[in-house]
Amino acid sequence: MSAFAGKVAVVTGAGSGIGRALALNLAQRGAKLALSDVDVAGLAETVRQVEALGGEVESQFLDVTQRETVLDYAETVKARFGKVNQIYNNAGIAYHGDVENSSFKDIERIVDVDFWGVVNGTKAFLPLLQESGDGHVVNISSLFGLLAMPSQAAYNAAKFAVRGFSEALRMELLISKAPVKMTVVHPGGIKTAIARNATVAENYDQASVAKFFDAKLAKTTPDQAAKTILKGVEKGKGRVLIGSDAIALDLFQRITGSKYQRVVATISNRVMPRKK
Repeated sequence: MSAFAGKVAVVTGAGSGIGRALALNLAQRGAKLALSDVDVAGLAETVRQVEALGGEVESQFLDVTQRETVLDYAETVKARFGKVNQIYNNAGIAYHGDVENSSFKDIERIVDVDFWGVVNGTKAFLPLLQESGDGHVVNISSLFGLLAMPSQAAYNAAKFAVRGFSEALRMELLISKAPVKMTVVHPGGIKTAIARNATVAENYDQASVAKFFDAKLAKTTPDQAAKTILKGVEKGKGRVLIGSDAIALDLFQRITGSKYQRVVATISNRVMPRKK
């Protein structure tokens, strides 16, 4: 049986980037889609493209940090489609700033969206995925959920947390023999607007940070990322790495242990955008 045809798939953060690419690839594979984002215009464009492919789609503005709203949304999707098979917890934001110069609110905002948004989506939809008898949770972490980077402490914290949460959940599902699979995804540099939309600490220049990311780090297209994710879902993989950078740096961290931190600190000091 196809992993996607006729299945109901929920995608958060579907208004652009990997979320939009997932929606389009899922539609091409015959999935029925429930799409959400806080970017209303971007979400509408994704819906237009899905419908042009003949896909069946429902869309809604959704702030994944609002737990009760996410819980209500799960019931809305169930009422609309009668079941839910897959949830792609993709919504996320970025932030660039040293710990010393980051406010508590800066850090809380990243954790609220990038970690609690994933928890909210997983908890809201997990009962419905179990009820379907053929469920799958897909949580988007990051390469920065595998190794840390200077100026990325808040983002690292959230994405490491997504990894730990997801891997623990996968083991629980295996132990209980639940009809739900769990995949955590670690993209490297993806050609999206995440860096251009990111916030930064006051001692960094946002335009320089975004330009550096787009020119030096973003190597994989959202479509390539989506195809890799869906291939991993189809195979039931617990972990999916996206991009040669993610594969290489994951291996580097495994081989060097904590020594990678000194190497990364030295390189980052030479090549990353300087503070104001």
